[in-house]
Amino acid sequence: MRAPICLTMLCFSMFIHGQQSTLISGYVKESGTNNAITHATVTLEGVSEAFSTDSDGYFNFTTQVTGEHIVQITAFGFASQRFSFSLEGSPLVLETIFLRRDITQEKTDNLATITDVDLLDEGESAAIAPGLLQATRDPFLTRAAFDFSQAFFKVRGYDSREGTVLLNGIPMNKFFNGRAQWNNWGGLNDVVRNQEFTQGLAPNPYTFGGIQGNTNIDTRPSGMRPGTRVSSSLSNRTYSGRLMATYNSGLQDSGLAYTMSASGRWANEGYIEGTLYNAYSFFGAVEYRPNPQHSIAFTTILAQNRRGRSAAITEEVQQLKGSRYNPFWGEQDGEIRNSKERTIFEPIFMLNHALQLEKLTWNTGVAYQFGSQARSRLGYFNAANPDPTYYRHLPSYYINSTIGADFNNAGLARDGFIDNGQIQWQQLYAANTNAGNGGKAAYLLYDDVAEDSRILVASSIDYAPTEQLQVGIGGNFRTLSSENFAEVQDLLGANFHEDIDVFSNTLNDINGSLTKTEGEKFNYHYRMDVSQLDVFGQVGFTGKRWNAFAAVVTSNLGVQRQGLFANERFLDNSLGNSEAVALTSLSFKGGLTYFLSGRHRLNINGASIKRPPALQNIFVNPRENNTVVPNLQNEIITAIDVSYIFRLPDLTGRVSAFHTKFQNATDINFFFVDSGLGSDFVQEVITDMDQLHQGIEVGIEYQASSNVKLSLVGSVADYVYNNNPAVQINFDTAGPEEDLIDPGGVLDLGRANLKGLKLDRGPQTALSAGVEYRSPKYWWMGATANYLADNYIGLSAITRTQSFLIDPETRVPFPDATEENVAQLLQQQPLEAIYLLNLTAGKSWLIDKKYISAFMSVTNFFDTEFRTGGYEQSRNGNFGQLRQDNLSGMPSFGPKFWYGYGRTYFLNLAVSF
Repeated sequence: MRAPICLTMLCFSMFIHGQQSTLISGYVKESGTNNAITHATVTLEGVSEAFSTDSDGYFNFTTQVTGEHIVQITAFGFASQRFSFSLEGSPLVLETIFLRRDITQEKTDNLATITDVDLLDEGESAAIAPGLLQATRDPFLTRAAFDFSQAFFKVRGYDSREGTVLLNGIPMNKFFNGRAQWNNWGGLNDVVRNQEFTQGLAPNPYTFGGIQGNTNIDTRPSGMRPGTRVSSSLSNRTYSGRLMATYNSGLQDSGLAYTMSASGRWANEGYIEGTLYNAYSFFGAVEYRPNPQHSIAFTTILAQNRRGRSAAITEEVQQLKGSRYNPFWGEQDGEIRNSKERTIFEPIFMLNHALQLEKLTWNTGVAYQFGSQARSRLGYFNAANPDPTYYRHLPSYYINSTIGADFNNAGLARDGFIDNGQIQWQQLYAANTNAGNGGKAAYLLYDDVAEDSRILVASSIDYAPTEQLQVGIGGNFRTLSSENFAEVQDLLGANFHEDIDVFSNTLNDINGSLTKTEGEKFNYHYRMDVSQLDVFGQVGFTGKRWNAFAAVVTSNLGVQRQGLFANERFLDNSLGNSEAVALTSLSFKGGLTYFLSGRHRLNINGASIKRPPALQNIFVNPRENNTVVPNLQNEIITAIDVSYIFRLPDLTGRVSAFHTKFQNATDINFFFVDSGLGSDFVQEVITDMDQLHQGIEVGIEYQASSNVKLSLVGSVADYVYNNNPAVQINFDTAGPEEDLIDPGGVLDLGRANLKGLKLDRGPQTALSAGVEYRSPKYWWMGATANYLADNYIGLSAITRTQSFLIDPETRVPFPDATEENVAQLLQQQPLEAIYLLNLTAGKSWLIDKKYISAFMSVTNFFDTEFRTGGYEQSRNGNFGQLRQDNLSGMPSFGPKFWYGYGRTYFLNLAVSF
């Protein structure tokens, strides 16, 4: 007979405690099996300290708070329980509390197939980190992760680099872009679900952290549920199938525990055309606990991921081929071959020690990570562009011609693109084997490779000398050696590649061989050495009706580039070491929580953070030279948020207001431009950029009955440029306007008129209503209706500088480039509002002590077609060209858009024993 899922009795003794302190105790066990649940967390609303159950599932603690309060019991992999009672100073003995397994944890697997943000093309920035929001039960953050993420909604408009992700207390965010690379442990859902999340600016025992919050993934075997779990999934999103198996020994009498997990994910083609998926992952960990105070754990993570990439497309291309169209692939010998794949394999080896005393916790870890990331692409040399969406292949090229519309050739281009809108691999081979080439490649497939080696060391101490005072100190030291180069993957039938820049007829490596073959490095080759030391301290105070904290961190970053190729275009600035870049920063944050009662509290947090730019924004063009961004400086973040949080027996929620200012930001972009002052492949360097994020978040859940839960969440925000940043462009080769460019190939364009314009940070308005039903017979279903609006595409900065007004032929402003005409041409328009209905359902069974669960979700039930984002192209960098291109209403260089998935499904079946 199944055990009940509720608290069966509250027993109050008649003993009166002399100092009005209350002893609270009880047991926590699993419903259906009666197994003790270890490491379950017991919290009392209004008390900051949390308590854990022991190996028997038992807990006890004392508190001096009185009055009506709510106790909450949570455990990894189980649905939480909340109870309301009155504290009067008498011991409170809670009879056995039974928790049932939380089938909704399968939504975390579902989330990974929705976002997969780390594998998008360069044009789309990361949205919500797939795991950052899995560890929280906050109604708003949960909805943002599982529903809003389909439209690349970003919480508070933040990039995922604003959240710190740790493995066993070791920060894993990358130097290159500041983000965590979730693919490094992708497919290992069973062993990375045990996560500790601190929201926003709240203090974290392992790190000072970021403004979006911090997630620590605990992979120690002793914290995982003993037994075996096997699961299988089907989907039509990023992958079509998945198999996963995990075994955990549990903590044995000898003090040993170990865990093994493996998975495979695959798809010949995902929802977007031509996007293959091939991933295999393995996890192994062993832990030794000689006594309850000490833990030593060794962890190995091997995760390989190969994925076909997709592209943002113009409205013209979408109308001709549909929103699932992907130009990066074509058929070869009857099989799909994608020219742009991304392959990641970066193993992690980690050793951790934890000391747990009554008042002190000390965690130390060291990790070594190595491996590579490779992005493939087609190169073409004195040959036609093989991209099917190249502007000369499309109807608009003939319609927008400066000599008049050519409708006959536009029609032929239209038919040709519809019938043959993919890469023609056989034609590329034919061109390479043409006798006139002499064996030299006109086309080749190559990889942009980054081979990284990282050492990471972290240690943190959390000490609570009294119930009112908590002190924490810690630090981490990280080093990176990153070798970057292009490597010939496939000569496509040719005999060799000639390593010359065809636009300037200069050598890419004057000391190396002119001819390159498969497996050889070419084009560029350099190493980046980086090291960073962070040291933080924090202190927390707890009063009768309030608690507060303050934290500080100092950071020291050192970066140096070493060129391994001598580039003929940069003879004095490509080979050897660059100047050493060193940046030091100091950051502060603090917060105060005031408990209006045990059920209501106010919280205010603030931070002043200085940090170095991400590695990708320190060097102007690291592939070719040692030039550092001029006047490089730390970025500044000023943030404040205020929240009202309530926890009633049937109603819980949060209302927050936030105001965040980013200053001194740097951004570097690469493209070809026809500007009023020059035409070439350029590096656009944007500096001194300020951004403002502010808004309101609401998340409310109402337990309408023991079976029905209602939810309402929303965010109304405003993300804008807060100043006019400085813009300069660096030319790869000098053009006819050499007199306008300084000897270093740099052209200062002054300021871009961006202040007050919207940022491309996903929907700035998001509303959702949900209903969830849980049956006593262990089945569950839910539905959410979602509205997302006020989403804007990325702006071209160069078109908003004074150079945009200059006629390249006369070098004076266009006569008709009036303020009114320019404003109309550059008017910023939001993307269409999005309406999405998502459905989820699940069922579980307990048969002969085997736990079986099935989970299903359907997203975008009505198969709505929508755009998730995009960006303006910067090719038309002067008023005359952009106006001419827009006359027909179908510009050749119009904005490119990302499209969301239509109706998709995810099915999962799991067996645990």
